[in-house]
Amino acid sequence: MGSEMYFGKEHEMVRRAVRDFVDKVINPRVDEWEEAEIAPLHELFKKMGDLGFLGIRYDPKYGGGGMDYWAETAFLEELARIHCGGIPMAIAVQTNMATPAIDEFGSEFLKEKYLAPAIAGDLVAAIAVTEPGAGSDVAALTTFAQKDGDHYVINGSKTYITNGTQADFLTLLARTSENPGYHSFSLFVVETKTPGFSVSRKLKKMGMRSSDTAELFFDNVRVPAENLIGAENEGFIQQMMQFQHERFTVLPFSYVAAKRIIEETIEHLKKRIVFGKPLITKQVLRHRLAEWLSDAEALKQLAYHIVRMKTARQDASKEISMGKLLAAQLMNKVTDGCLQMYGGLGFMEEMPISRAYRDSRLIAIGGGASEIMCEIIARLEGF
Repeated sequence: MGSEMYFGKEHEMVRRAVRDFVDKVINPRVDEWEEAEIAPLHELFKKMGDLGFLGIRYDPKYGGGGMDYWAETAFLEELARIHCGGIPMAIAVQTNMATPAIDEFGSEFLKEKYLAPAIAGDLVAAIAVTEPGAGSDVAALTTFAQKDGDHYVINGSKTYITNGTQADFLTLLARTSENPGYHSFSLFVVETKTPGFSVSRKLKKMGMRSSDTAELFFDNVRVPAENLIGAENEGFIQQMMQFQHERFTVLPFSYVAAKRIIEETIEHLKKRIVFGKPLITKQVLRHRLAEWLSDAEALKQLAYHIVRMKTARQDASKEISMGKLLAAQLMNKVTDGCLQMYGGLGFMEEMPISRAYRDSRLIAIGGGASEIMCEIIARLEGF
């Protein structure tokens, strides 16, 4: 079915521009960045900012494109054509994880000081929520921001922070009250050049290798009170709303990547002769591939349904949680199954399928584990 049913001319212009950028600027360097276990985000984001890619939905007043959710979806679908998971994730942190709360709840001051340069690609952003003792259970976090005159003093640590070694600022969730419950946390913009902030270490990961992930430490980090995002003690609620922007990115990343992996596997099976016949003639393999393509198409249609809901300003929390759950299942099934079809070749590190297998394993864990998605769905369904 043609995309013109959902995407207009303006959206397709975004798609073509991003596709061109991915093919010419990103994909030729992916292997080098995977090897280095880091990508030069300041250089990459500046180029993307110059092309208007980092603020597609944001207000033109701050350098954004002022476009709709369809334009953003076209952008995300094209990022899914990058030959690894780490770079799309690093970009999505900038566009869909660290900046939405500033855009939605931040003061004019914060938007001009941090959102505008993030959209321009002049500043690299990270989202700092997860802690050594608090992952999917966000309410368990202990990093504390103590009010002291016209500053907050932050102490604690964060871990698994994407873009963490290169970020110029963090959108950080910290406890601002000892009271139990959800109204005890606040969101802050924290500049990484602030005294007392340090990157304790860069983490080595199974996959997503081109993306730098860090453990961060805060030792009496003094942050101006004007860097508080929205109201004090409402940060947890704001962060939960932000998670919807973050989790949605996983859907286009997954259905596009799954289809690409399946197509590459089909090409391999056509060429691979076993017992005198191409492997693609084996019914069991053909049927498996057909099922996975069907799953990918279903996920895409759910994503498009969510875009329509968001456009109509409806709450899509349940559908996004379902989509993320299905995306993780799809990618794990497709990468594992396709790797099997490559046989011994699939087990080789340099094969794209091997990288896809390693990278996609994070989808069921990061940004809220699959188990948490099930809990959210159950709760929203009232059981």
